[in-house]
Amino acid sequence: MHIILFDGECNVCDSSVQFILKRDQEGVFSFASLQSEAGKYLLEKYNIPRNTDSMVLVKENNDVKIKSNAVLDICRNLPFPWKLLYSLSIVPSSFRDKTYDWFSSNRFKWFGKKQQCKLPTPAERQRFIESVEDIK
Repeated sequence: MHIILFDGECNVCDSSVQFILKRDQEGVFSFASLQSEAGKYLLEKYNIPRNTDSMVLVKENNDVKIKSNAVLDICRNLPFPWKLLYSLSIVPSSFRDKTYDWFSSNRFKWFGKKQQCKLPTPAERQRFIESVEDIK
């Protein structure tokens, strides 16, 4: 199981999680907000700064991807045509991450903060990790 850490206060991040849930029919991904107990634990475990507001992918082999590398690796695990976006990994990560950072720094201005999230279905709820016990 791969775990996607996301900013639980971000409209874009929440929409991204909803997008992935809808397309990840095989259940490859689980989700934890950066603000949750599980999110904070994983940030600490993998030495990722606590002030990270980037999307983070913790793969089942303990490989960790952040920013554009996380997004592209997530796309690689989604069905066609979304997996084709992984081909953008040929673009140098320094350029991709600058673009990611620019978008990230403007996301609240453009899309606002989340006041409340969509309630997940019971099946979706099983894919969200809140506590450290859910990881172990």
